[in-house]
Amino acid sequence: MFYFILKRAVTSFFILLAATALMFVLAVNSGDPFWDLAELRSTDKESRMAARTEAMHLDQPVYIRYLLWLQEIGRCIIPGGAQCTLGLDRVGNPVIDQLQSAAGSTFRLVLVATVLAIILGVLVGVVTALRQYSVFDYSITFVAFLLFSMPLFWLSTLLKQYLAIGLNTWLANPAMSYLGLLMMGLIAGVIWMIVIGGDRKRRLQVFAIAAVATSGTFLVLLETNWFKTPGFGPVGILVSAFAIAVGVTALFAGFRRRRIVYAALATAATGFVGYLVTMNIMEDPNWLTIAGLAVVTLAVSAAIGHFVGGPYAKQARTLTAVIGLLIGFIVFVDSLLHAYPSLSQKNGGRPIPTTGSSTPNLEGTFWEVNLDYALYLVLPTIAIMLISFAMYTRYTRASQLDVMTQDYIRTARAKGLSERTVIVKHAFRNAMIPITTLMAFDFAGVLGGAVITEAVFGWNGMGKMFTDGLSNVDPNVIMAFFLVTAVAAVTFNMLADIAYAFLDPRISLN
Repeated sequence: MFYFILKRAVTSFFILLAATALMFVLAVNSGDPFWDLAELRSTDKESRMAARTEAMHLDQPVYIRYLLWLQEIGRCIIPGGAQCTLGLDRVGNPVIDQLQSAAGSTFRLVLVATVLAIILGVLVGVVTALRQYSVFDYSITFVAFLLFSMPLFWLSTLLKQYLAIGLNTWLANPAMSYLGLLMMGLIAGVIWMIVIGGDRKRRLQVFAIAAVATSGTFLVLLETNWFKTPGFGPVGILVSAFAIAVGVTALFAGFRRRRIVYAALATAATGFVGYLVTMNIMEDPNWLTIAGLAVVTLAVSAAIGHFVGGPYAKQARTLTAVIGLLIGFIVFVDSLLHAYPSLSQKNGGRPIPTTGSSTPNLEGTFWEVNLDYALYLVLPTIAIMLISFAMYTRYTRASQLDVMTQDYIRTARAKGLSERTVIVKHAFRNAMIPITTLMAFDFAGVLGGAVITEAVFGWNGMGKMFTDGLSNVDPNVIMAFFLVTAVAAVTFNMLADIAYAFLDPRISLN
């Protein structure tokens, strides 16, 4: 493993060196760096041109400027040396300051969108493979091709109109007629009928239950003014905790091994007790407190699985750790929702913004500030996620179908293993091997493609930094963007290769 990583690191270094050299030449020759000073008639024209020449080393040949840029990169890599600047921009300011602010904003957007797309896309892709040629499979295939072929700027316009402007207007005075509730229930019934499937009797039962449950739930939410003051509350947390315990256990372990079931239920009960105990701590915490509580949750959950799981302690530990973290996430979301009323008053009653990455000069609690960040993420995250979701769904479906026809799957079934064990432990693990490569390319692609997303949503990130650097003929700013995206692409491809060995023991890294 060590020699493989070393070999890939050396290879990646020379790839980056060649790529940055080519990109630097293109950036330098992209235009005239004095275009904005050429027509000035002021007395300080010469001094400003001289200052820019010195900051950007315009009096040096291209190869010397590239070597000077590499020297700046070396200062950032080697600790204890000169100050890391990544070079100076056209006005003489260090590029590193601009990159730090932009990179944090872009990574926040790309990471959330990519993780959601992977989780949803892989899950839906596996289900469509298991229900091949069903109505659900055909429906997801149609939706996936529709989303994948949809231009990002047009999808973003639709989201702004209907998910932002329309929803903000409705949230100002949330109300719905009985006919609207009935139509919403019918639509939900049709969707769940397609998702669950089965014979005609089962589909009709699912349709009726889903339609009544959806209409009734929305009616209760409207009557209790939930959309003005959202949140789960203690009852919602309790129900969610046990629902998570039952769902995760059913998916990954089943109910035959009672000790695992007991461990899962004990984790749910402990999670609810922990929610009640930490309510005062969660009023206005910081990220260090949240991280500490997450570590404690993970440790306590794993301990419950270890001691209650008995002979199945190893499987129970993993299961209860997942359950504990999911319950903690629900508690985190509940705290964010409780900050909605106060934040809505501060931003003028328009909770879902259409442009920007945060509310300027917002002063509030920890939950208000982070809910503001989350609401600004809604539109661009959904836009990126929907397109990536379509890709992950199709690739996962194809990979899962290919694995399901292999001999070792038939052997596993012949041994008497349950269908859940065959799918989760044998088929899914091997189906993920080609998906890991897709994840690596997709993250780097989305990171580089953030230029379009940020332009559409007015997001102040690396995409805007790149377009500004390109329009201003500022090579150091352009190279800062390219350096981050190139390093991300190379690093994630190397991580994908390493992940192969853990997903499939037959693959050797030697």
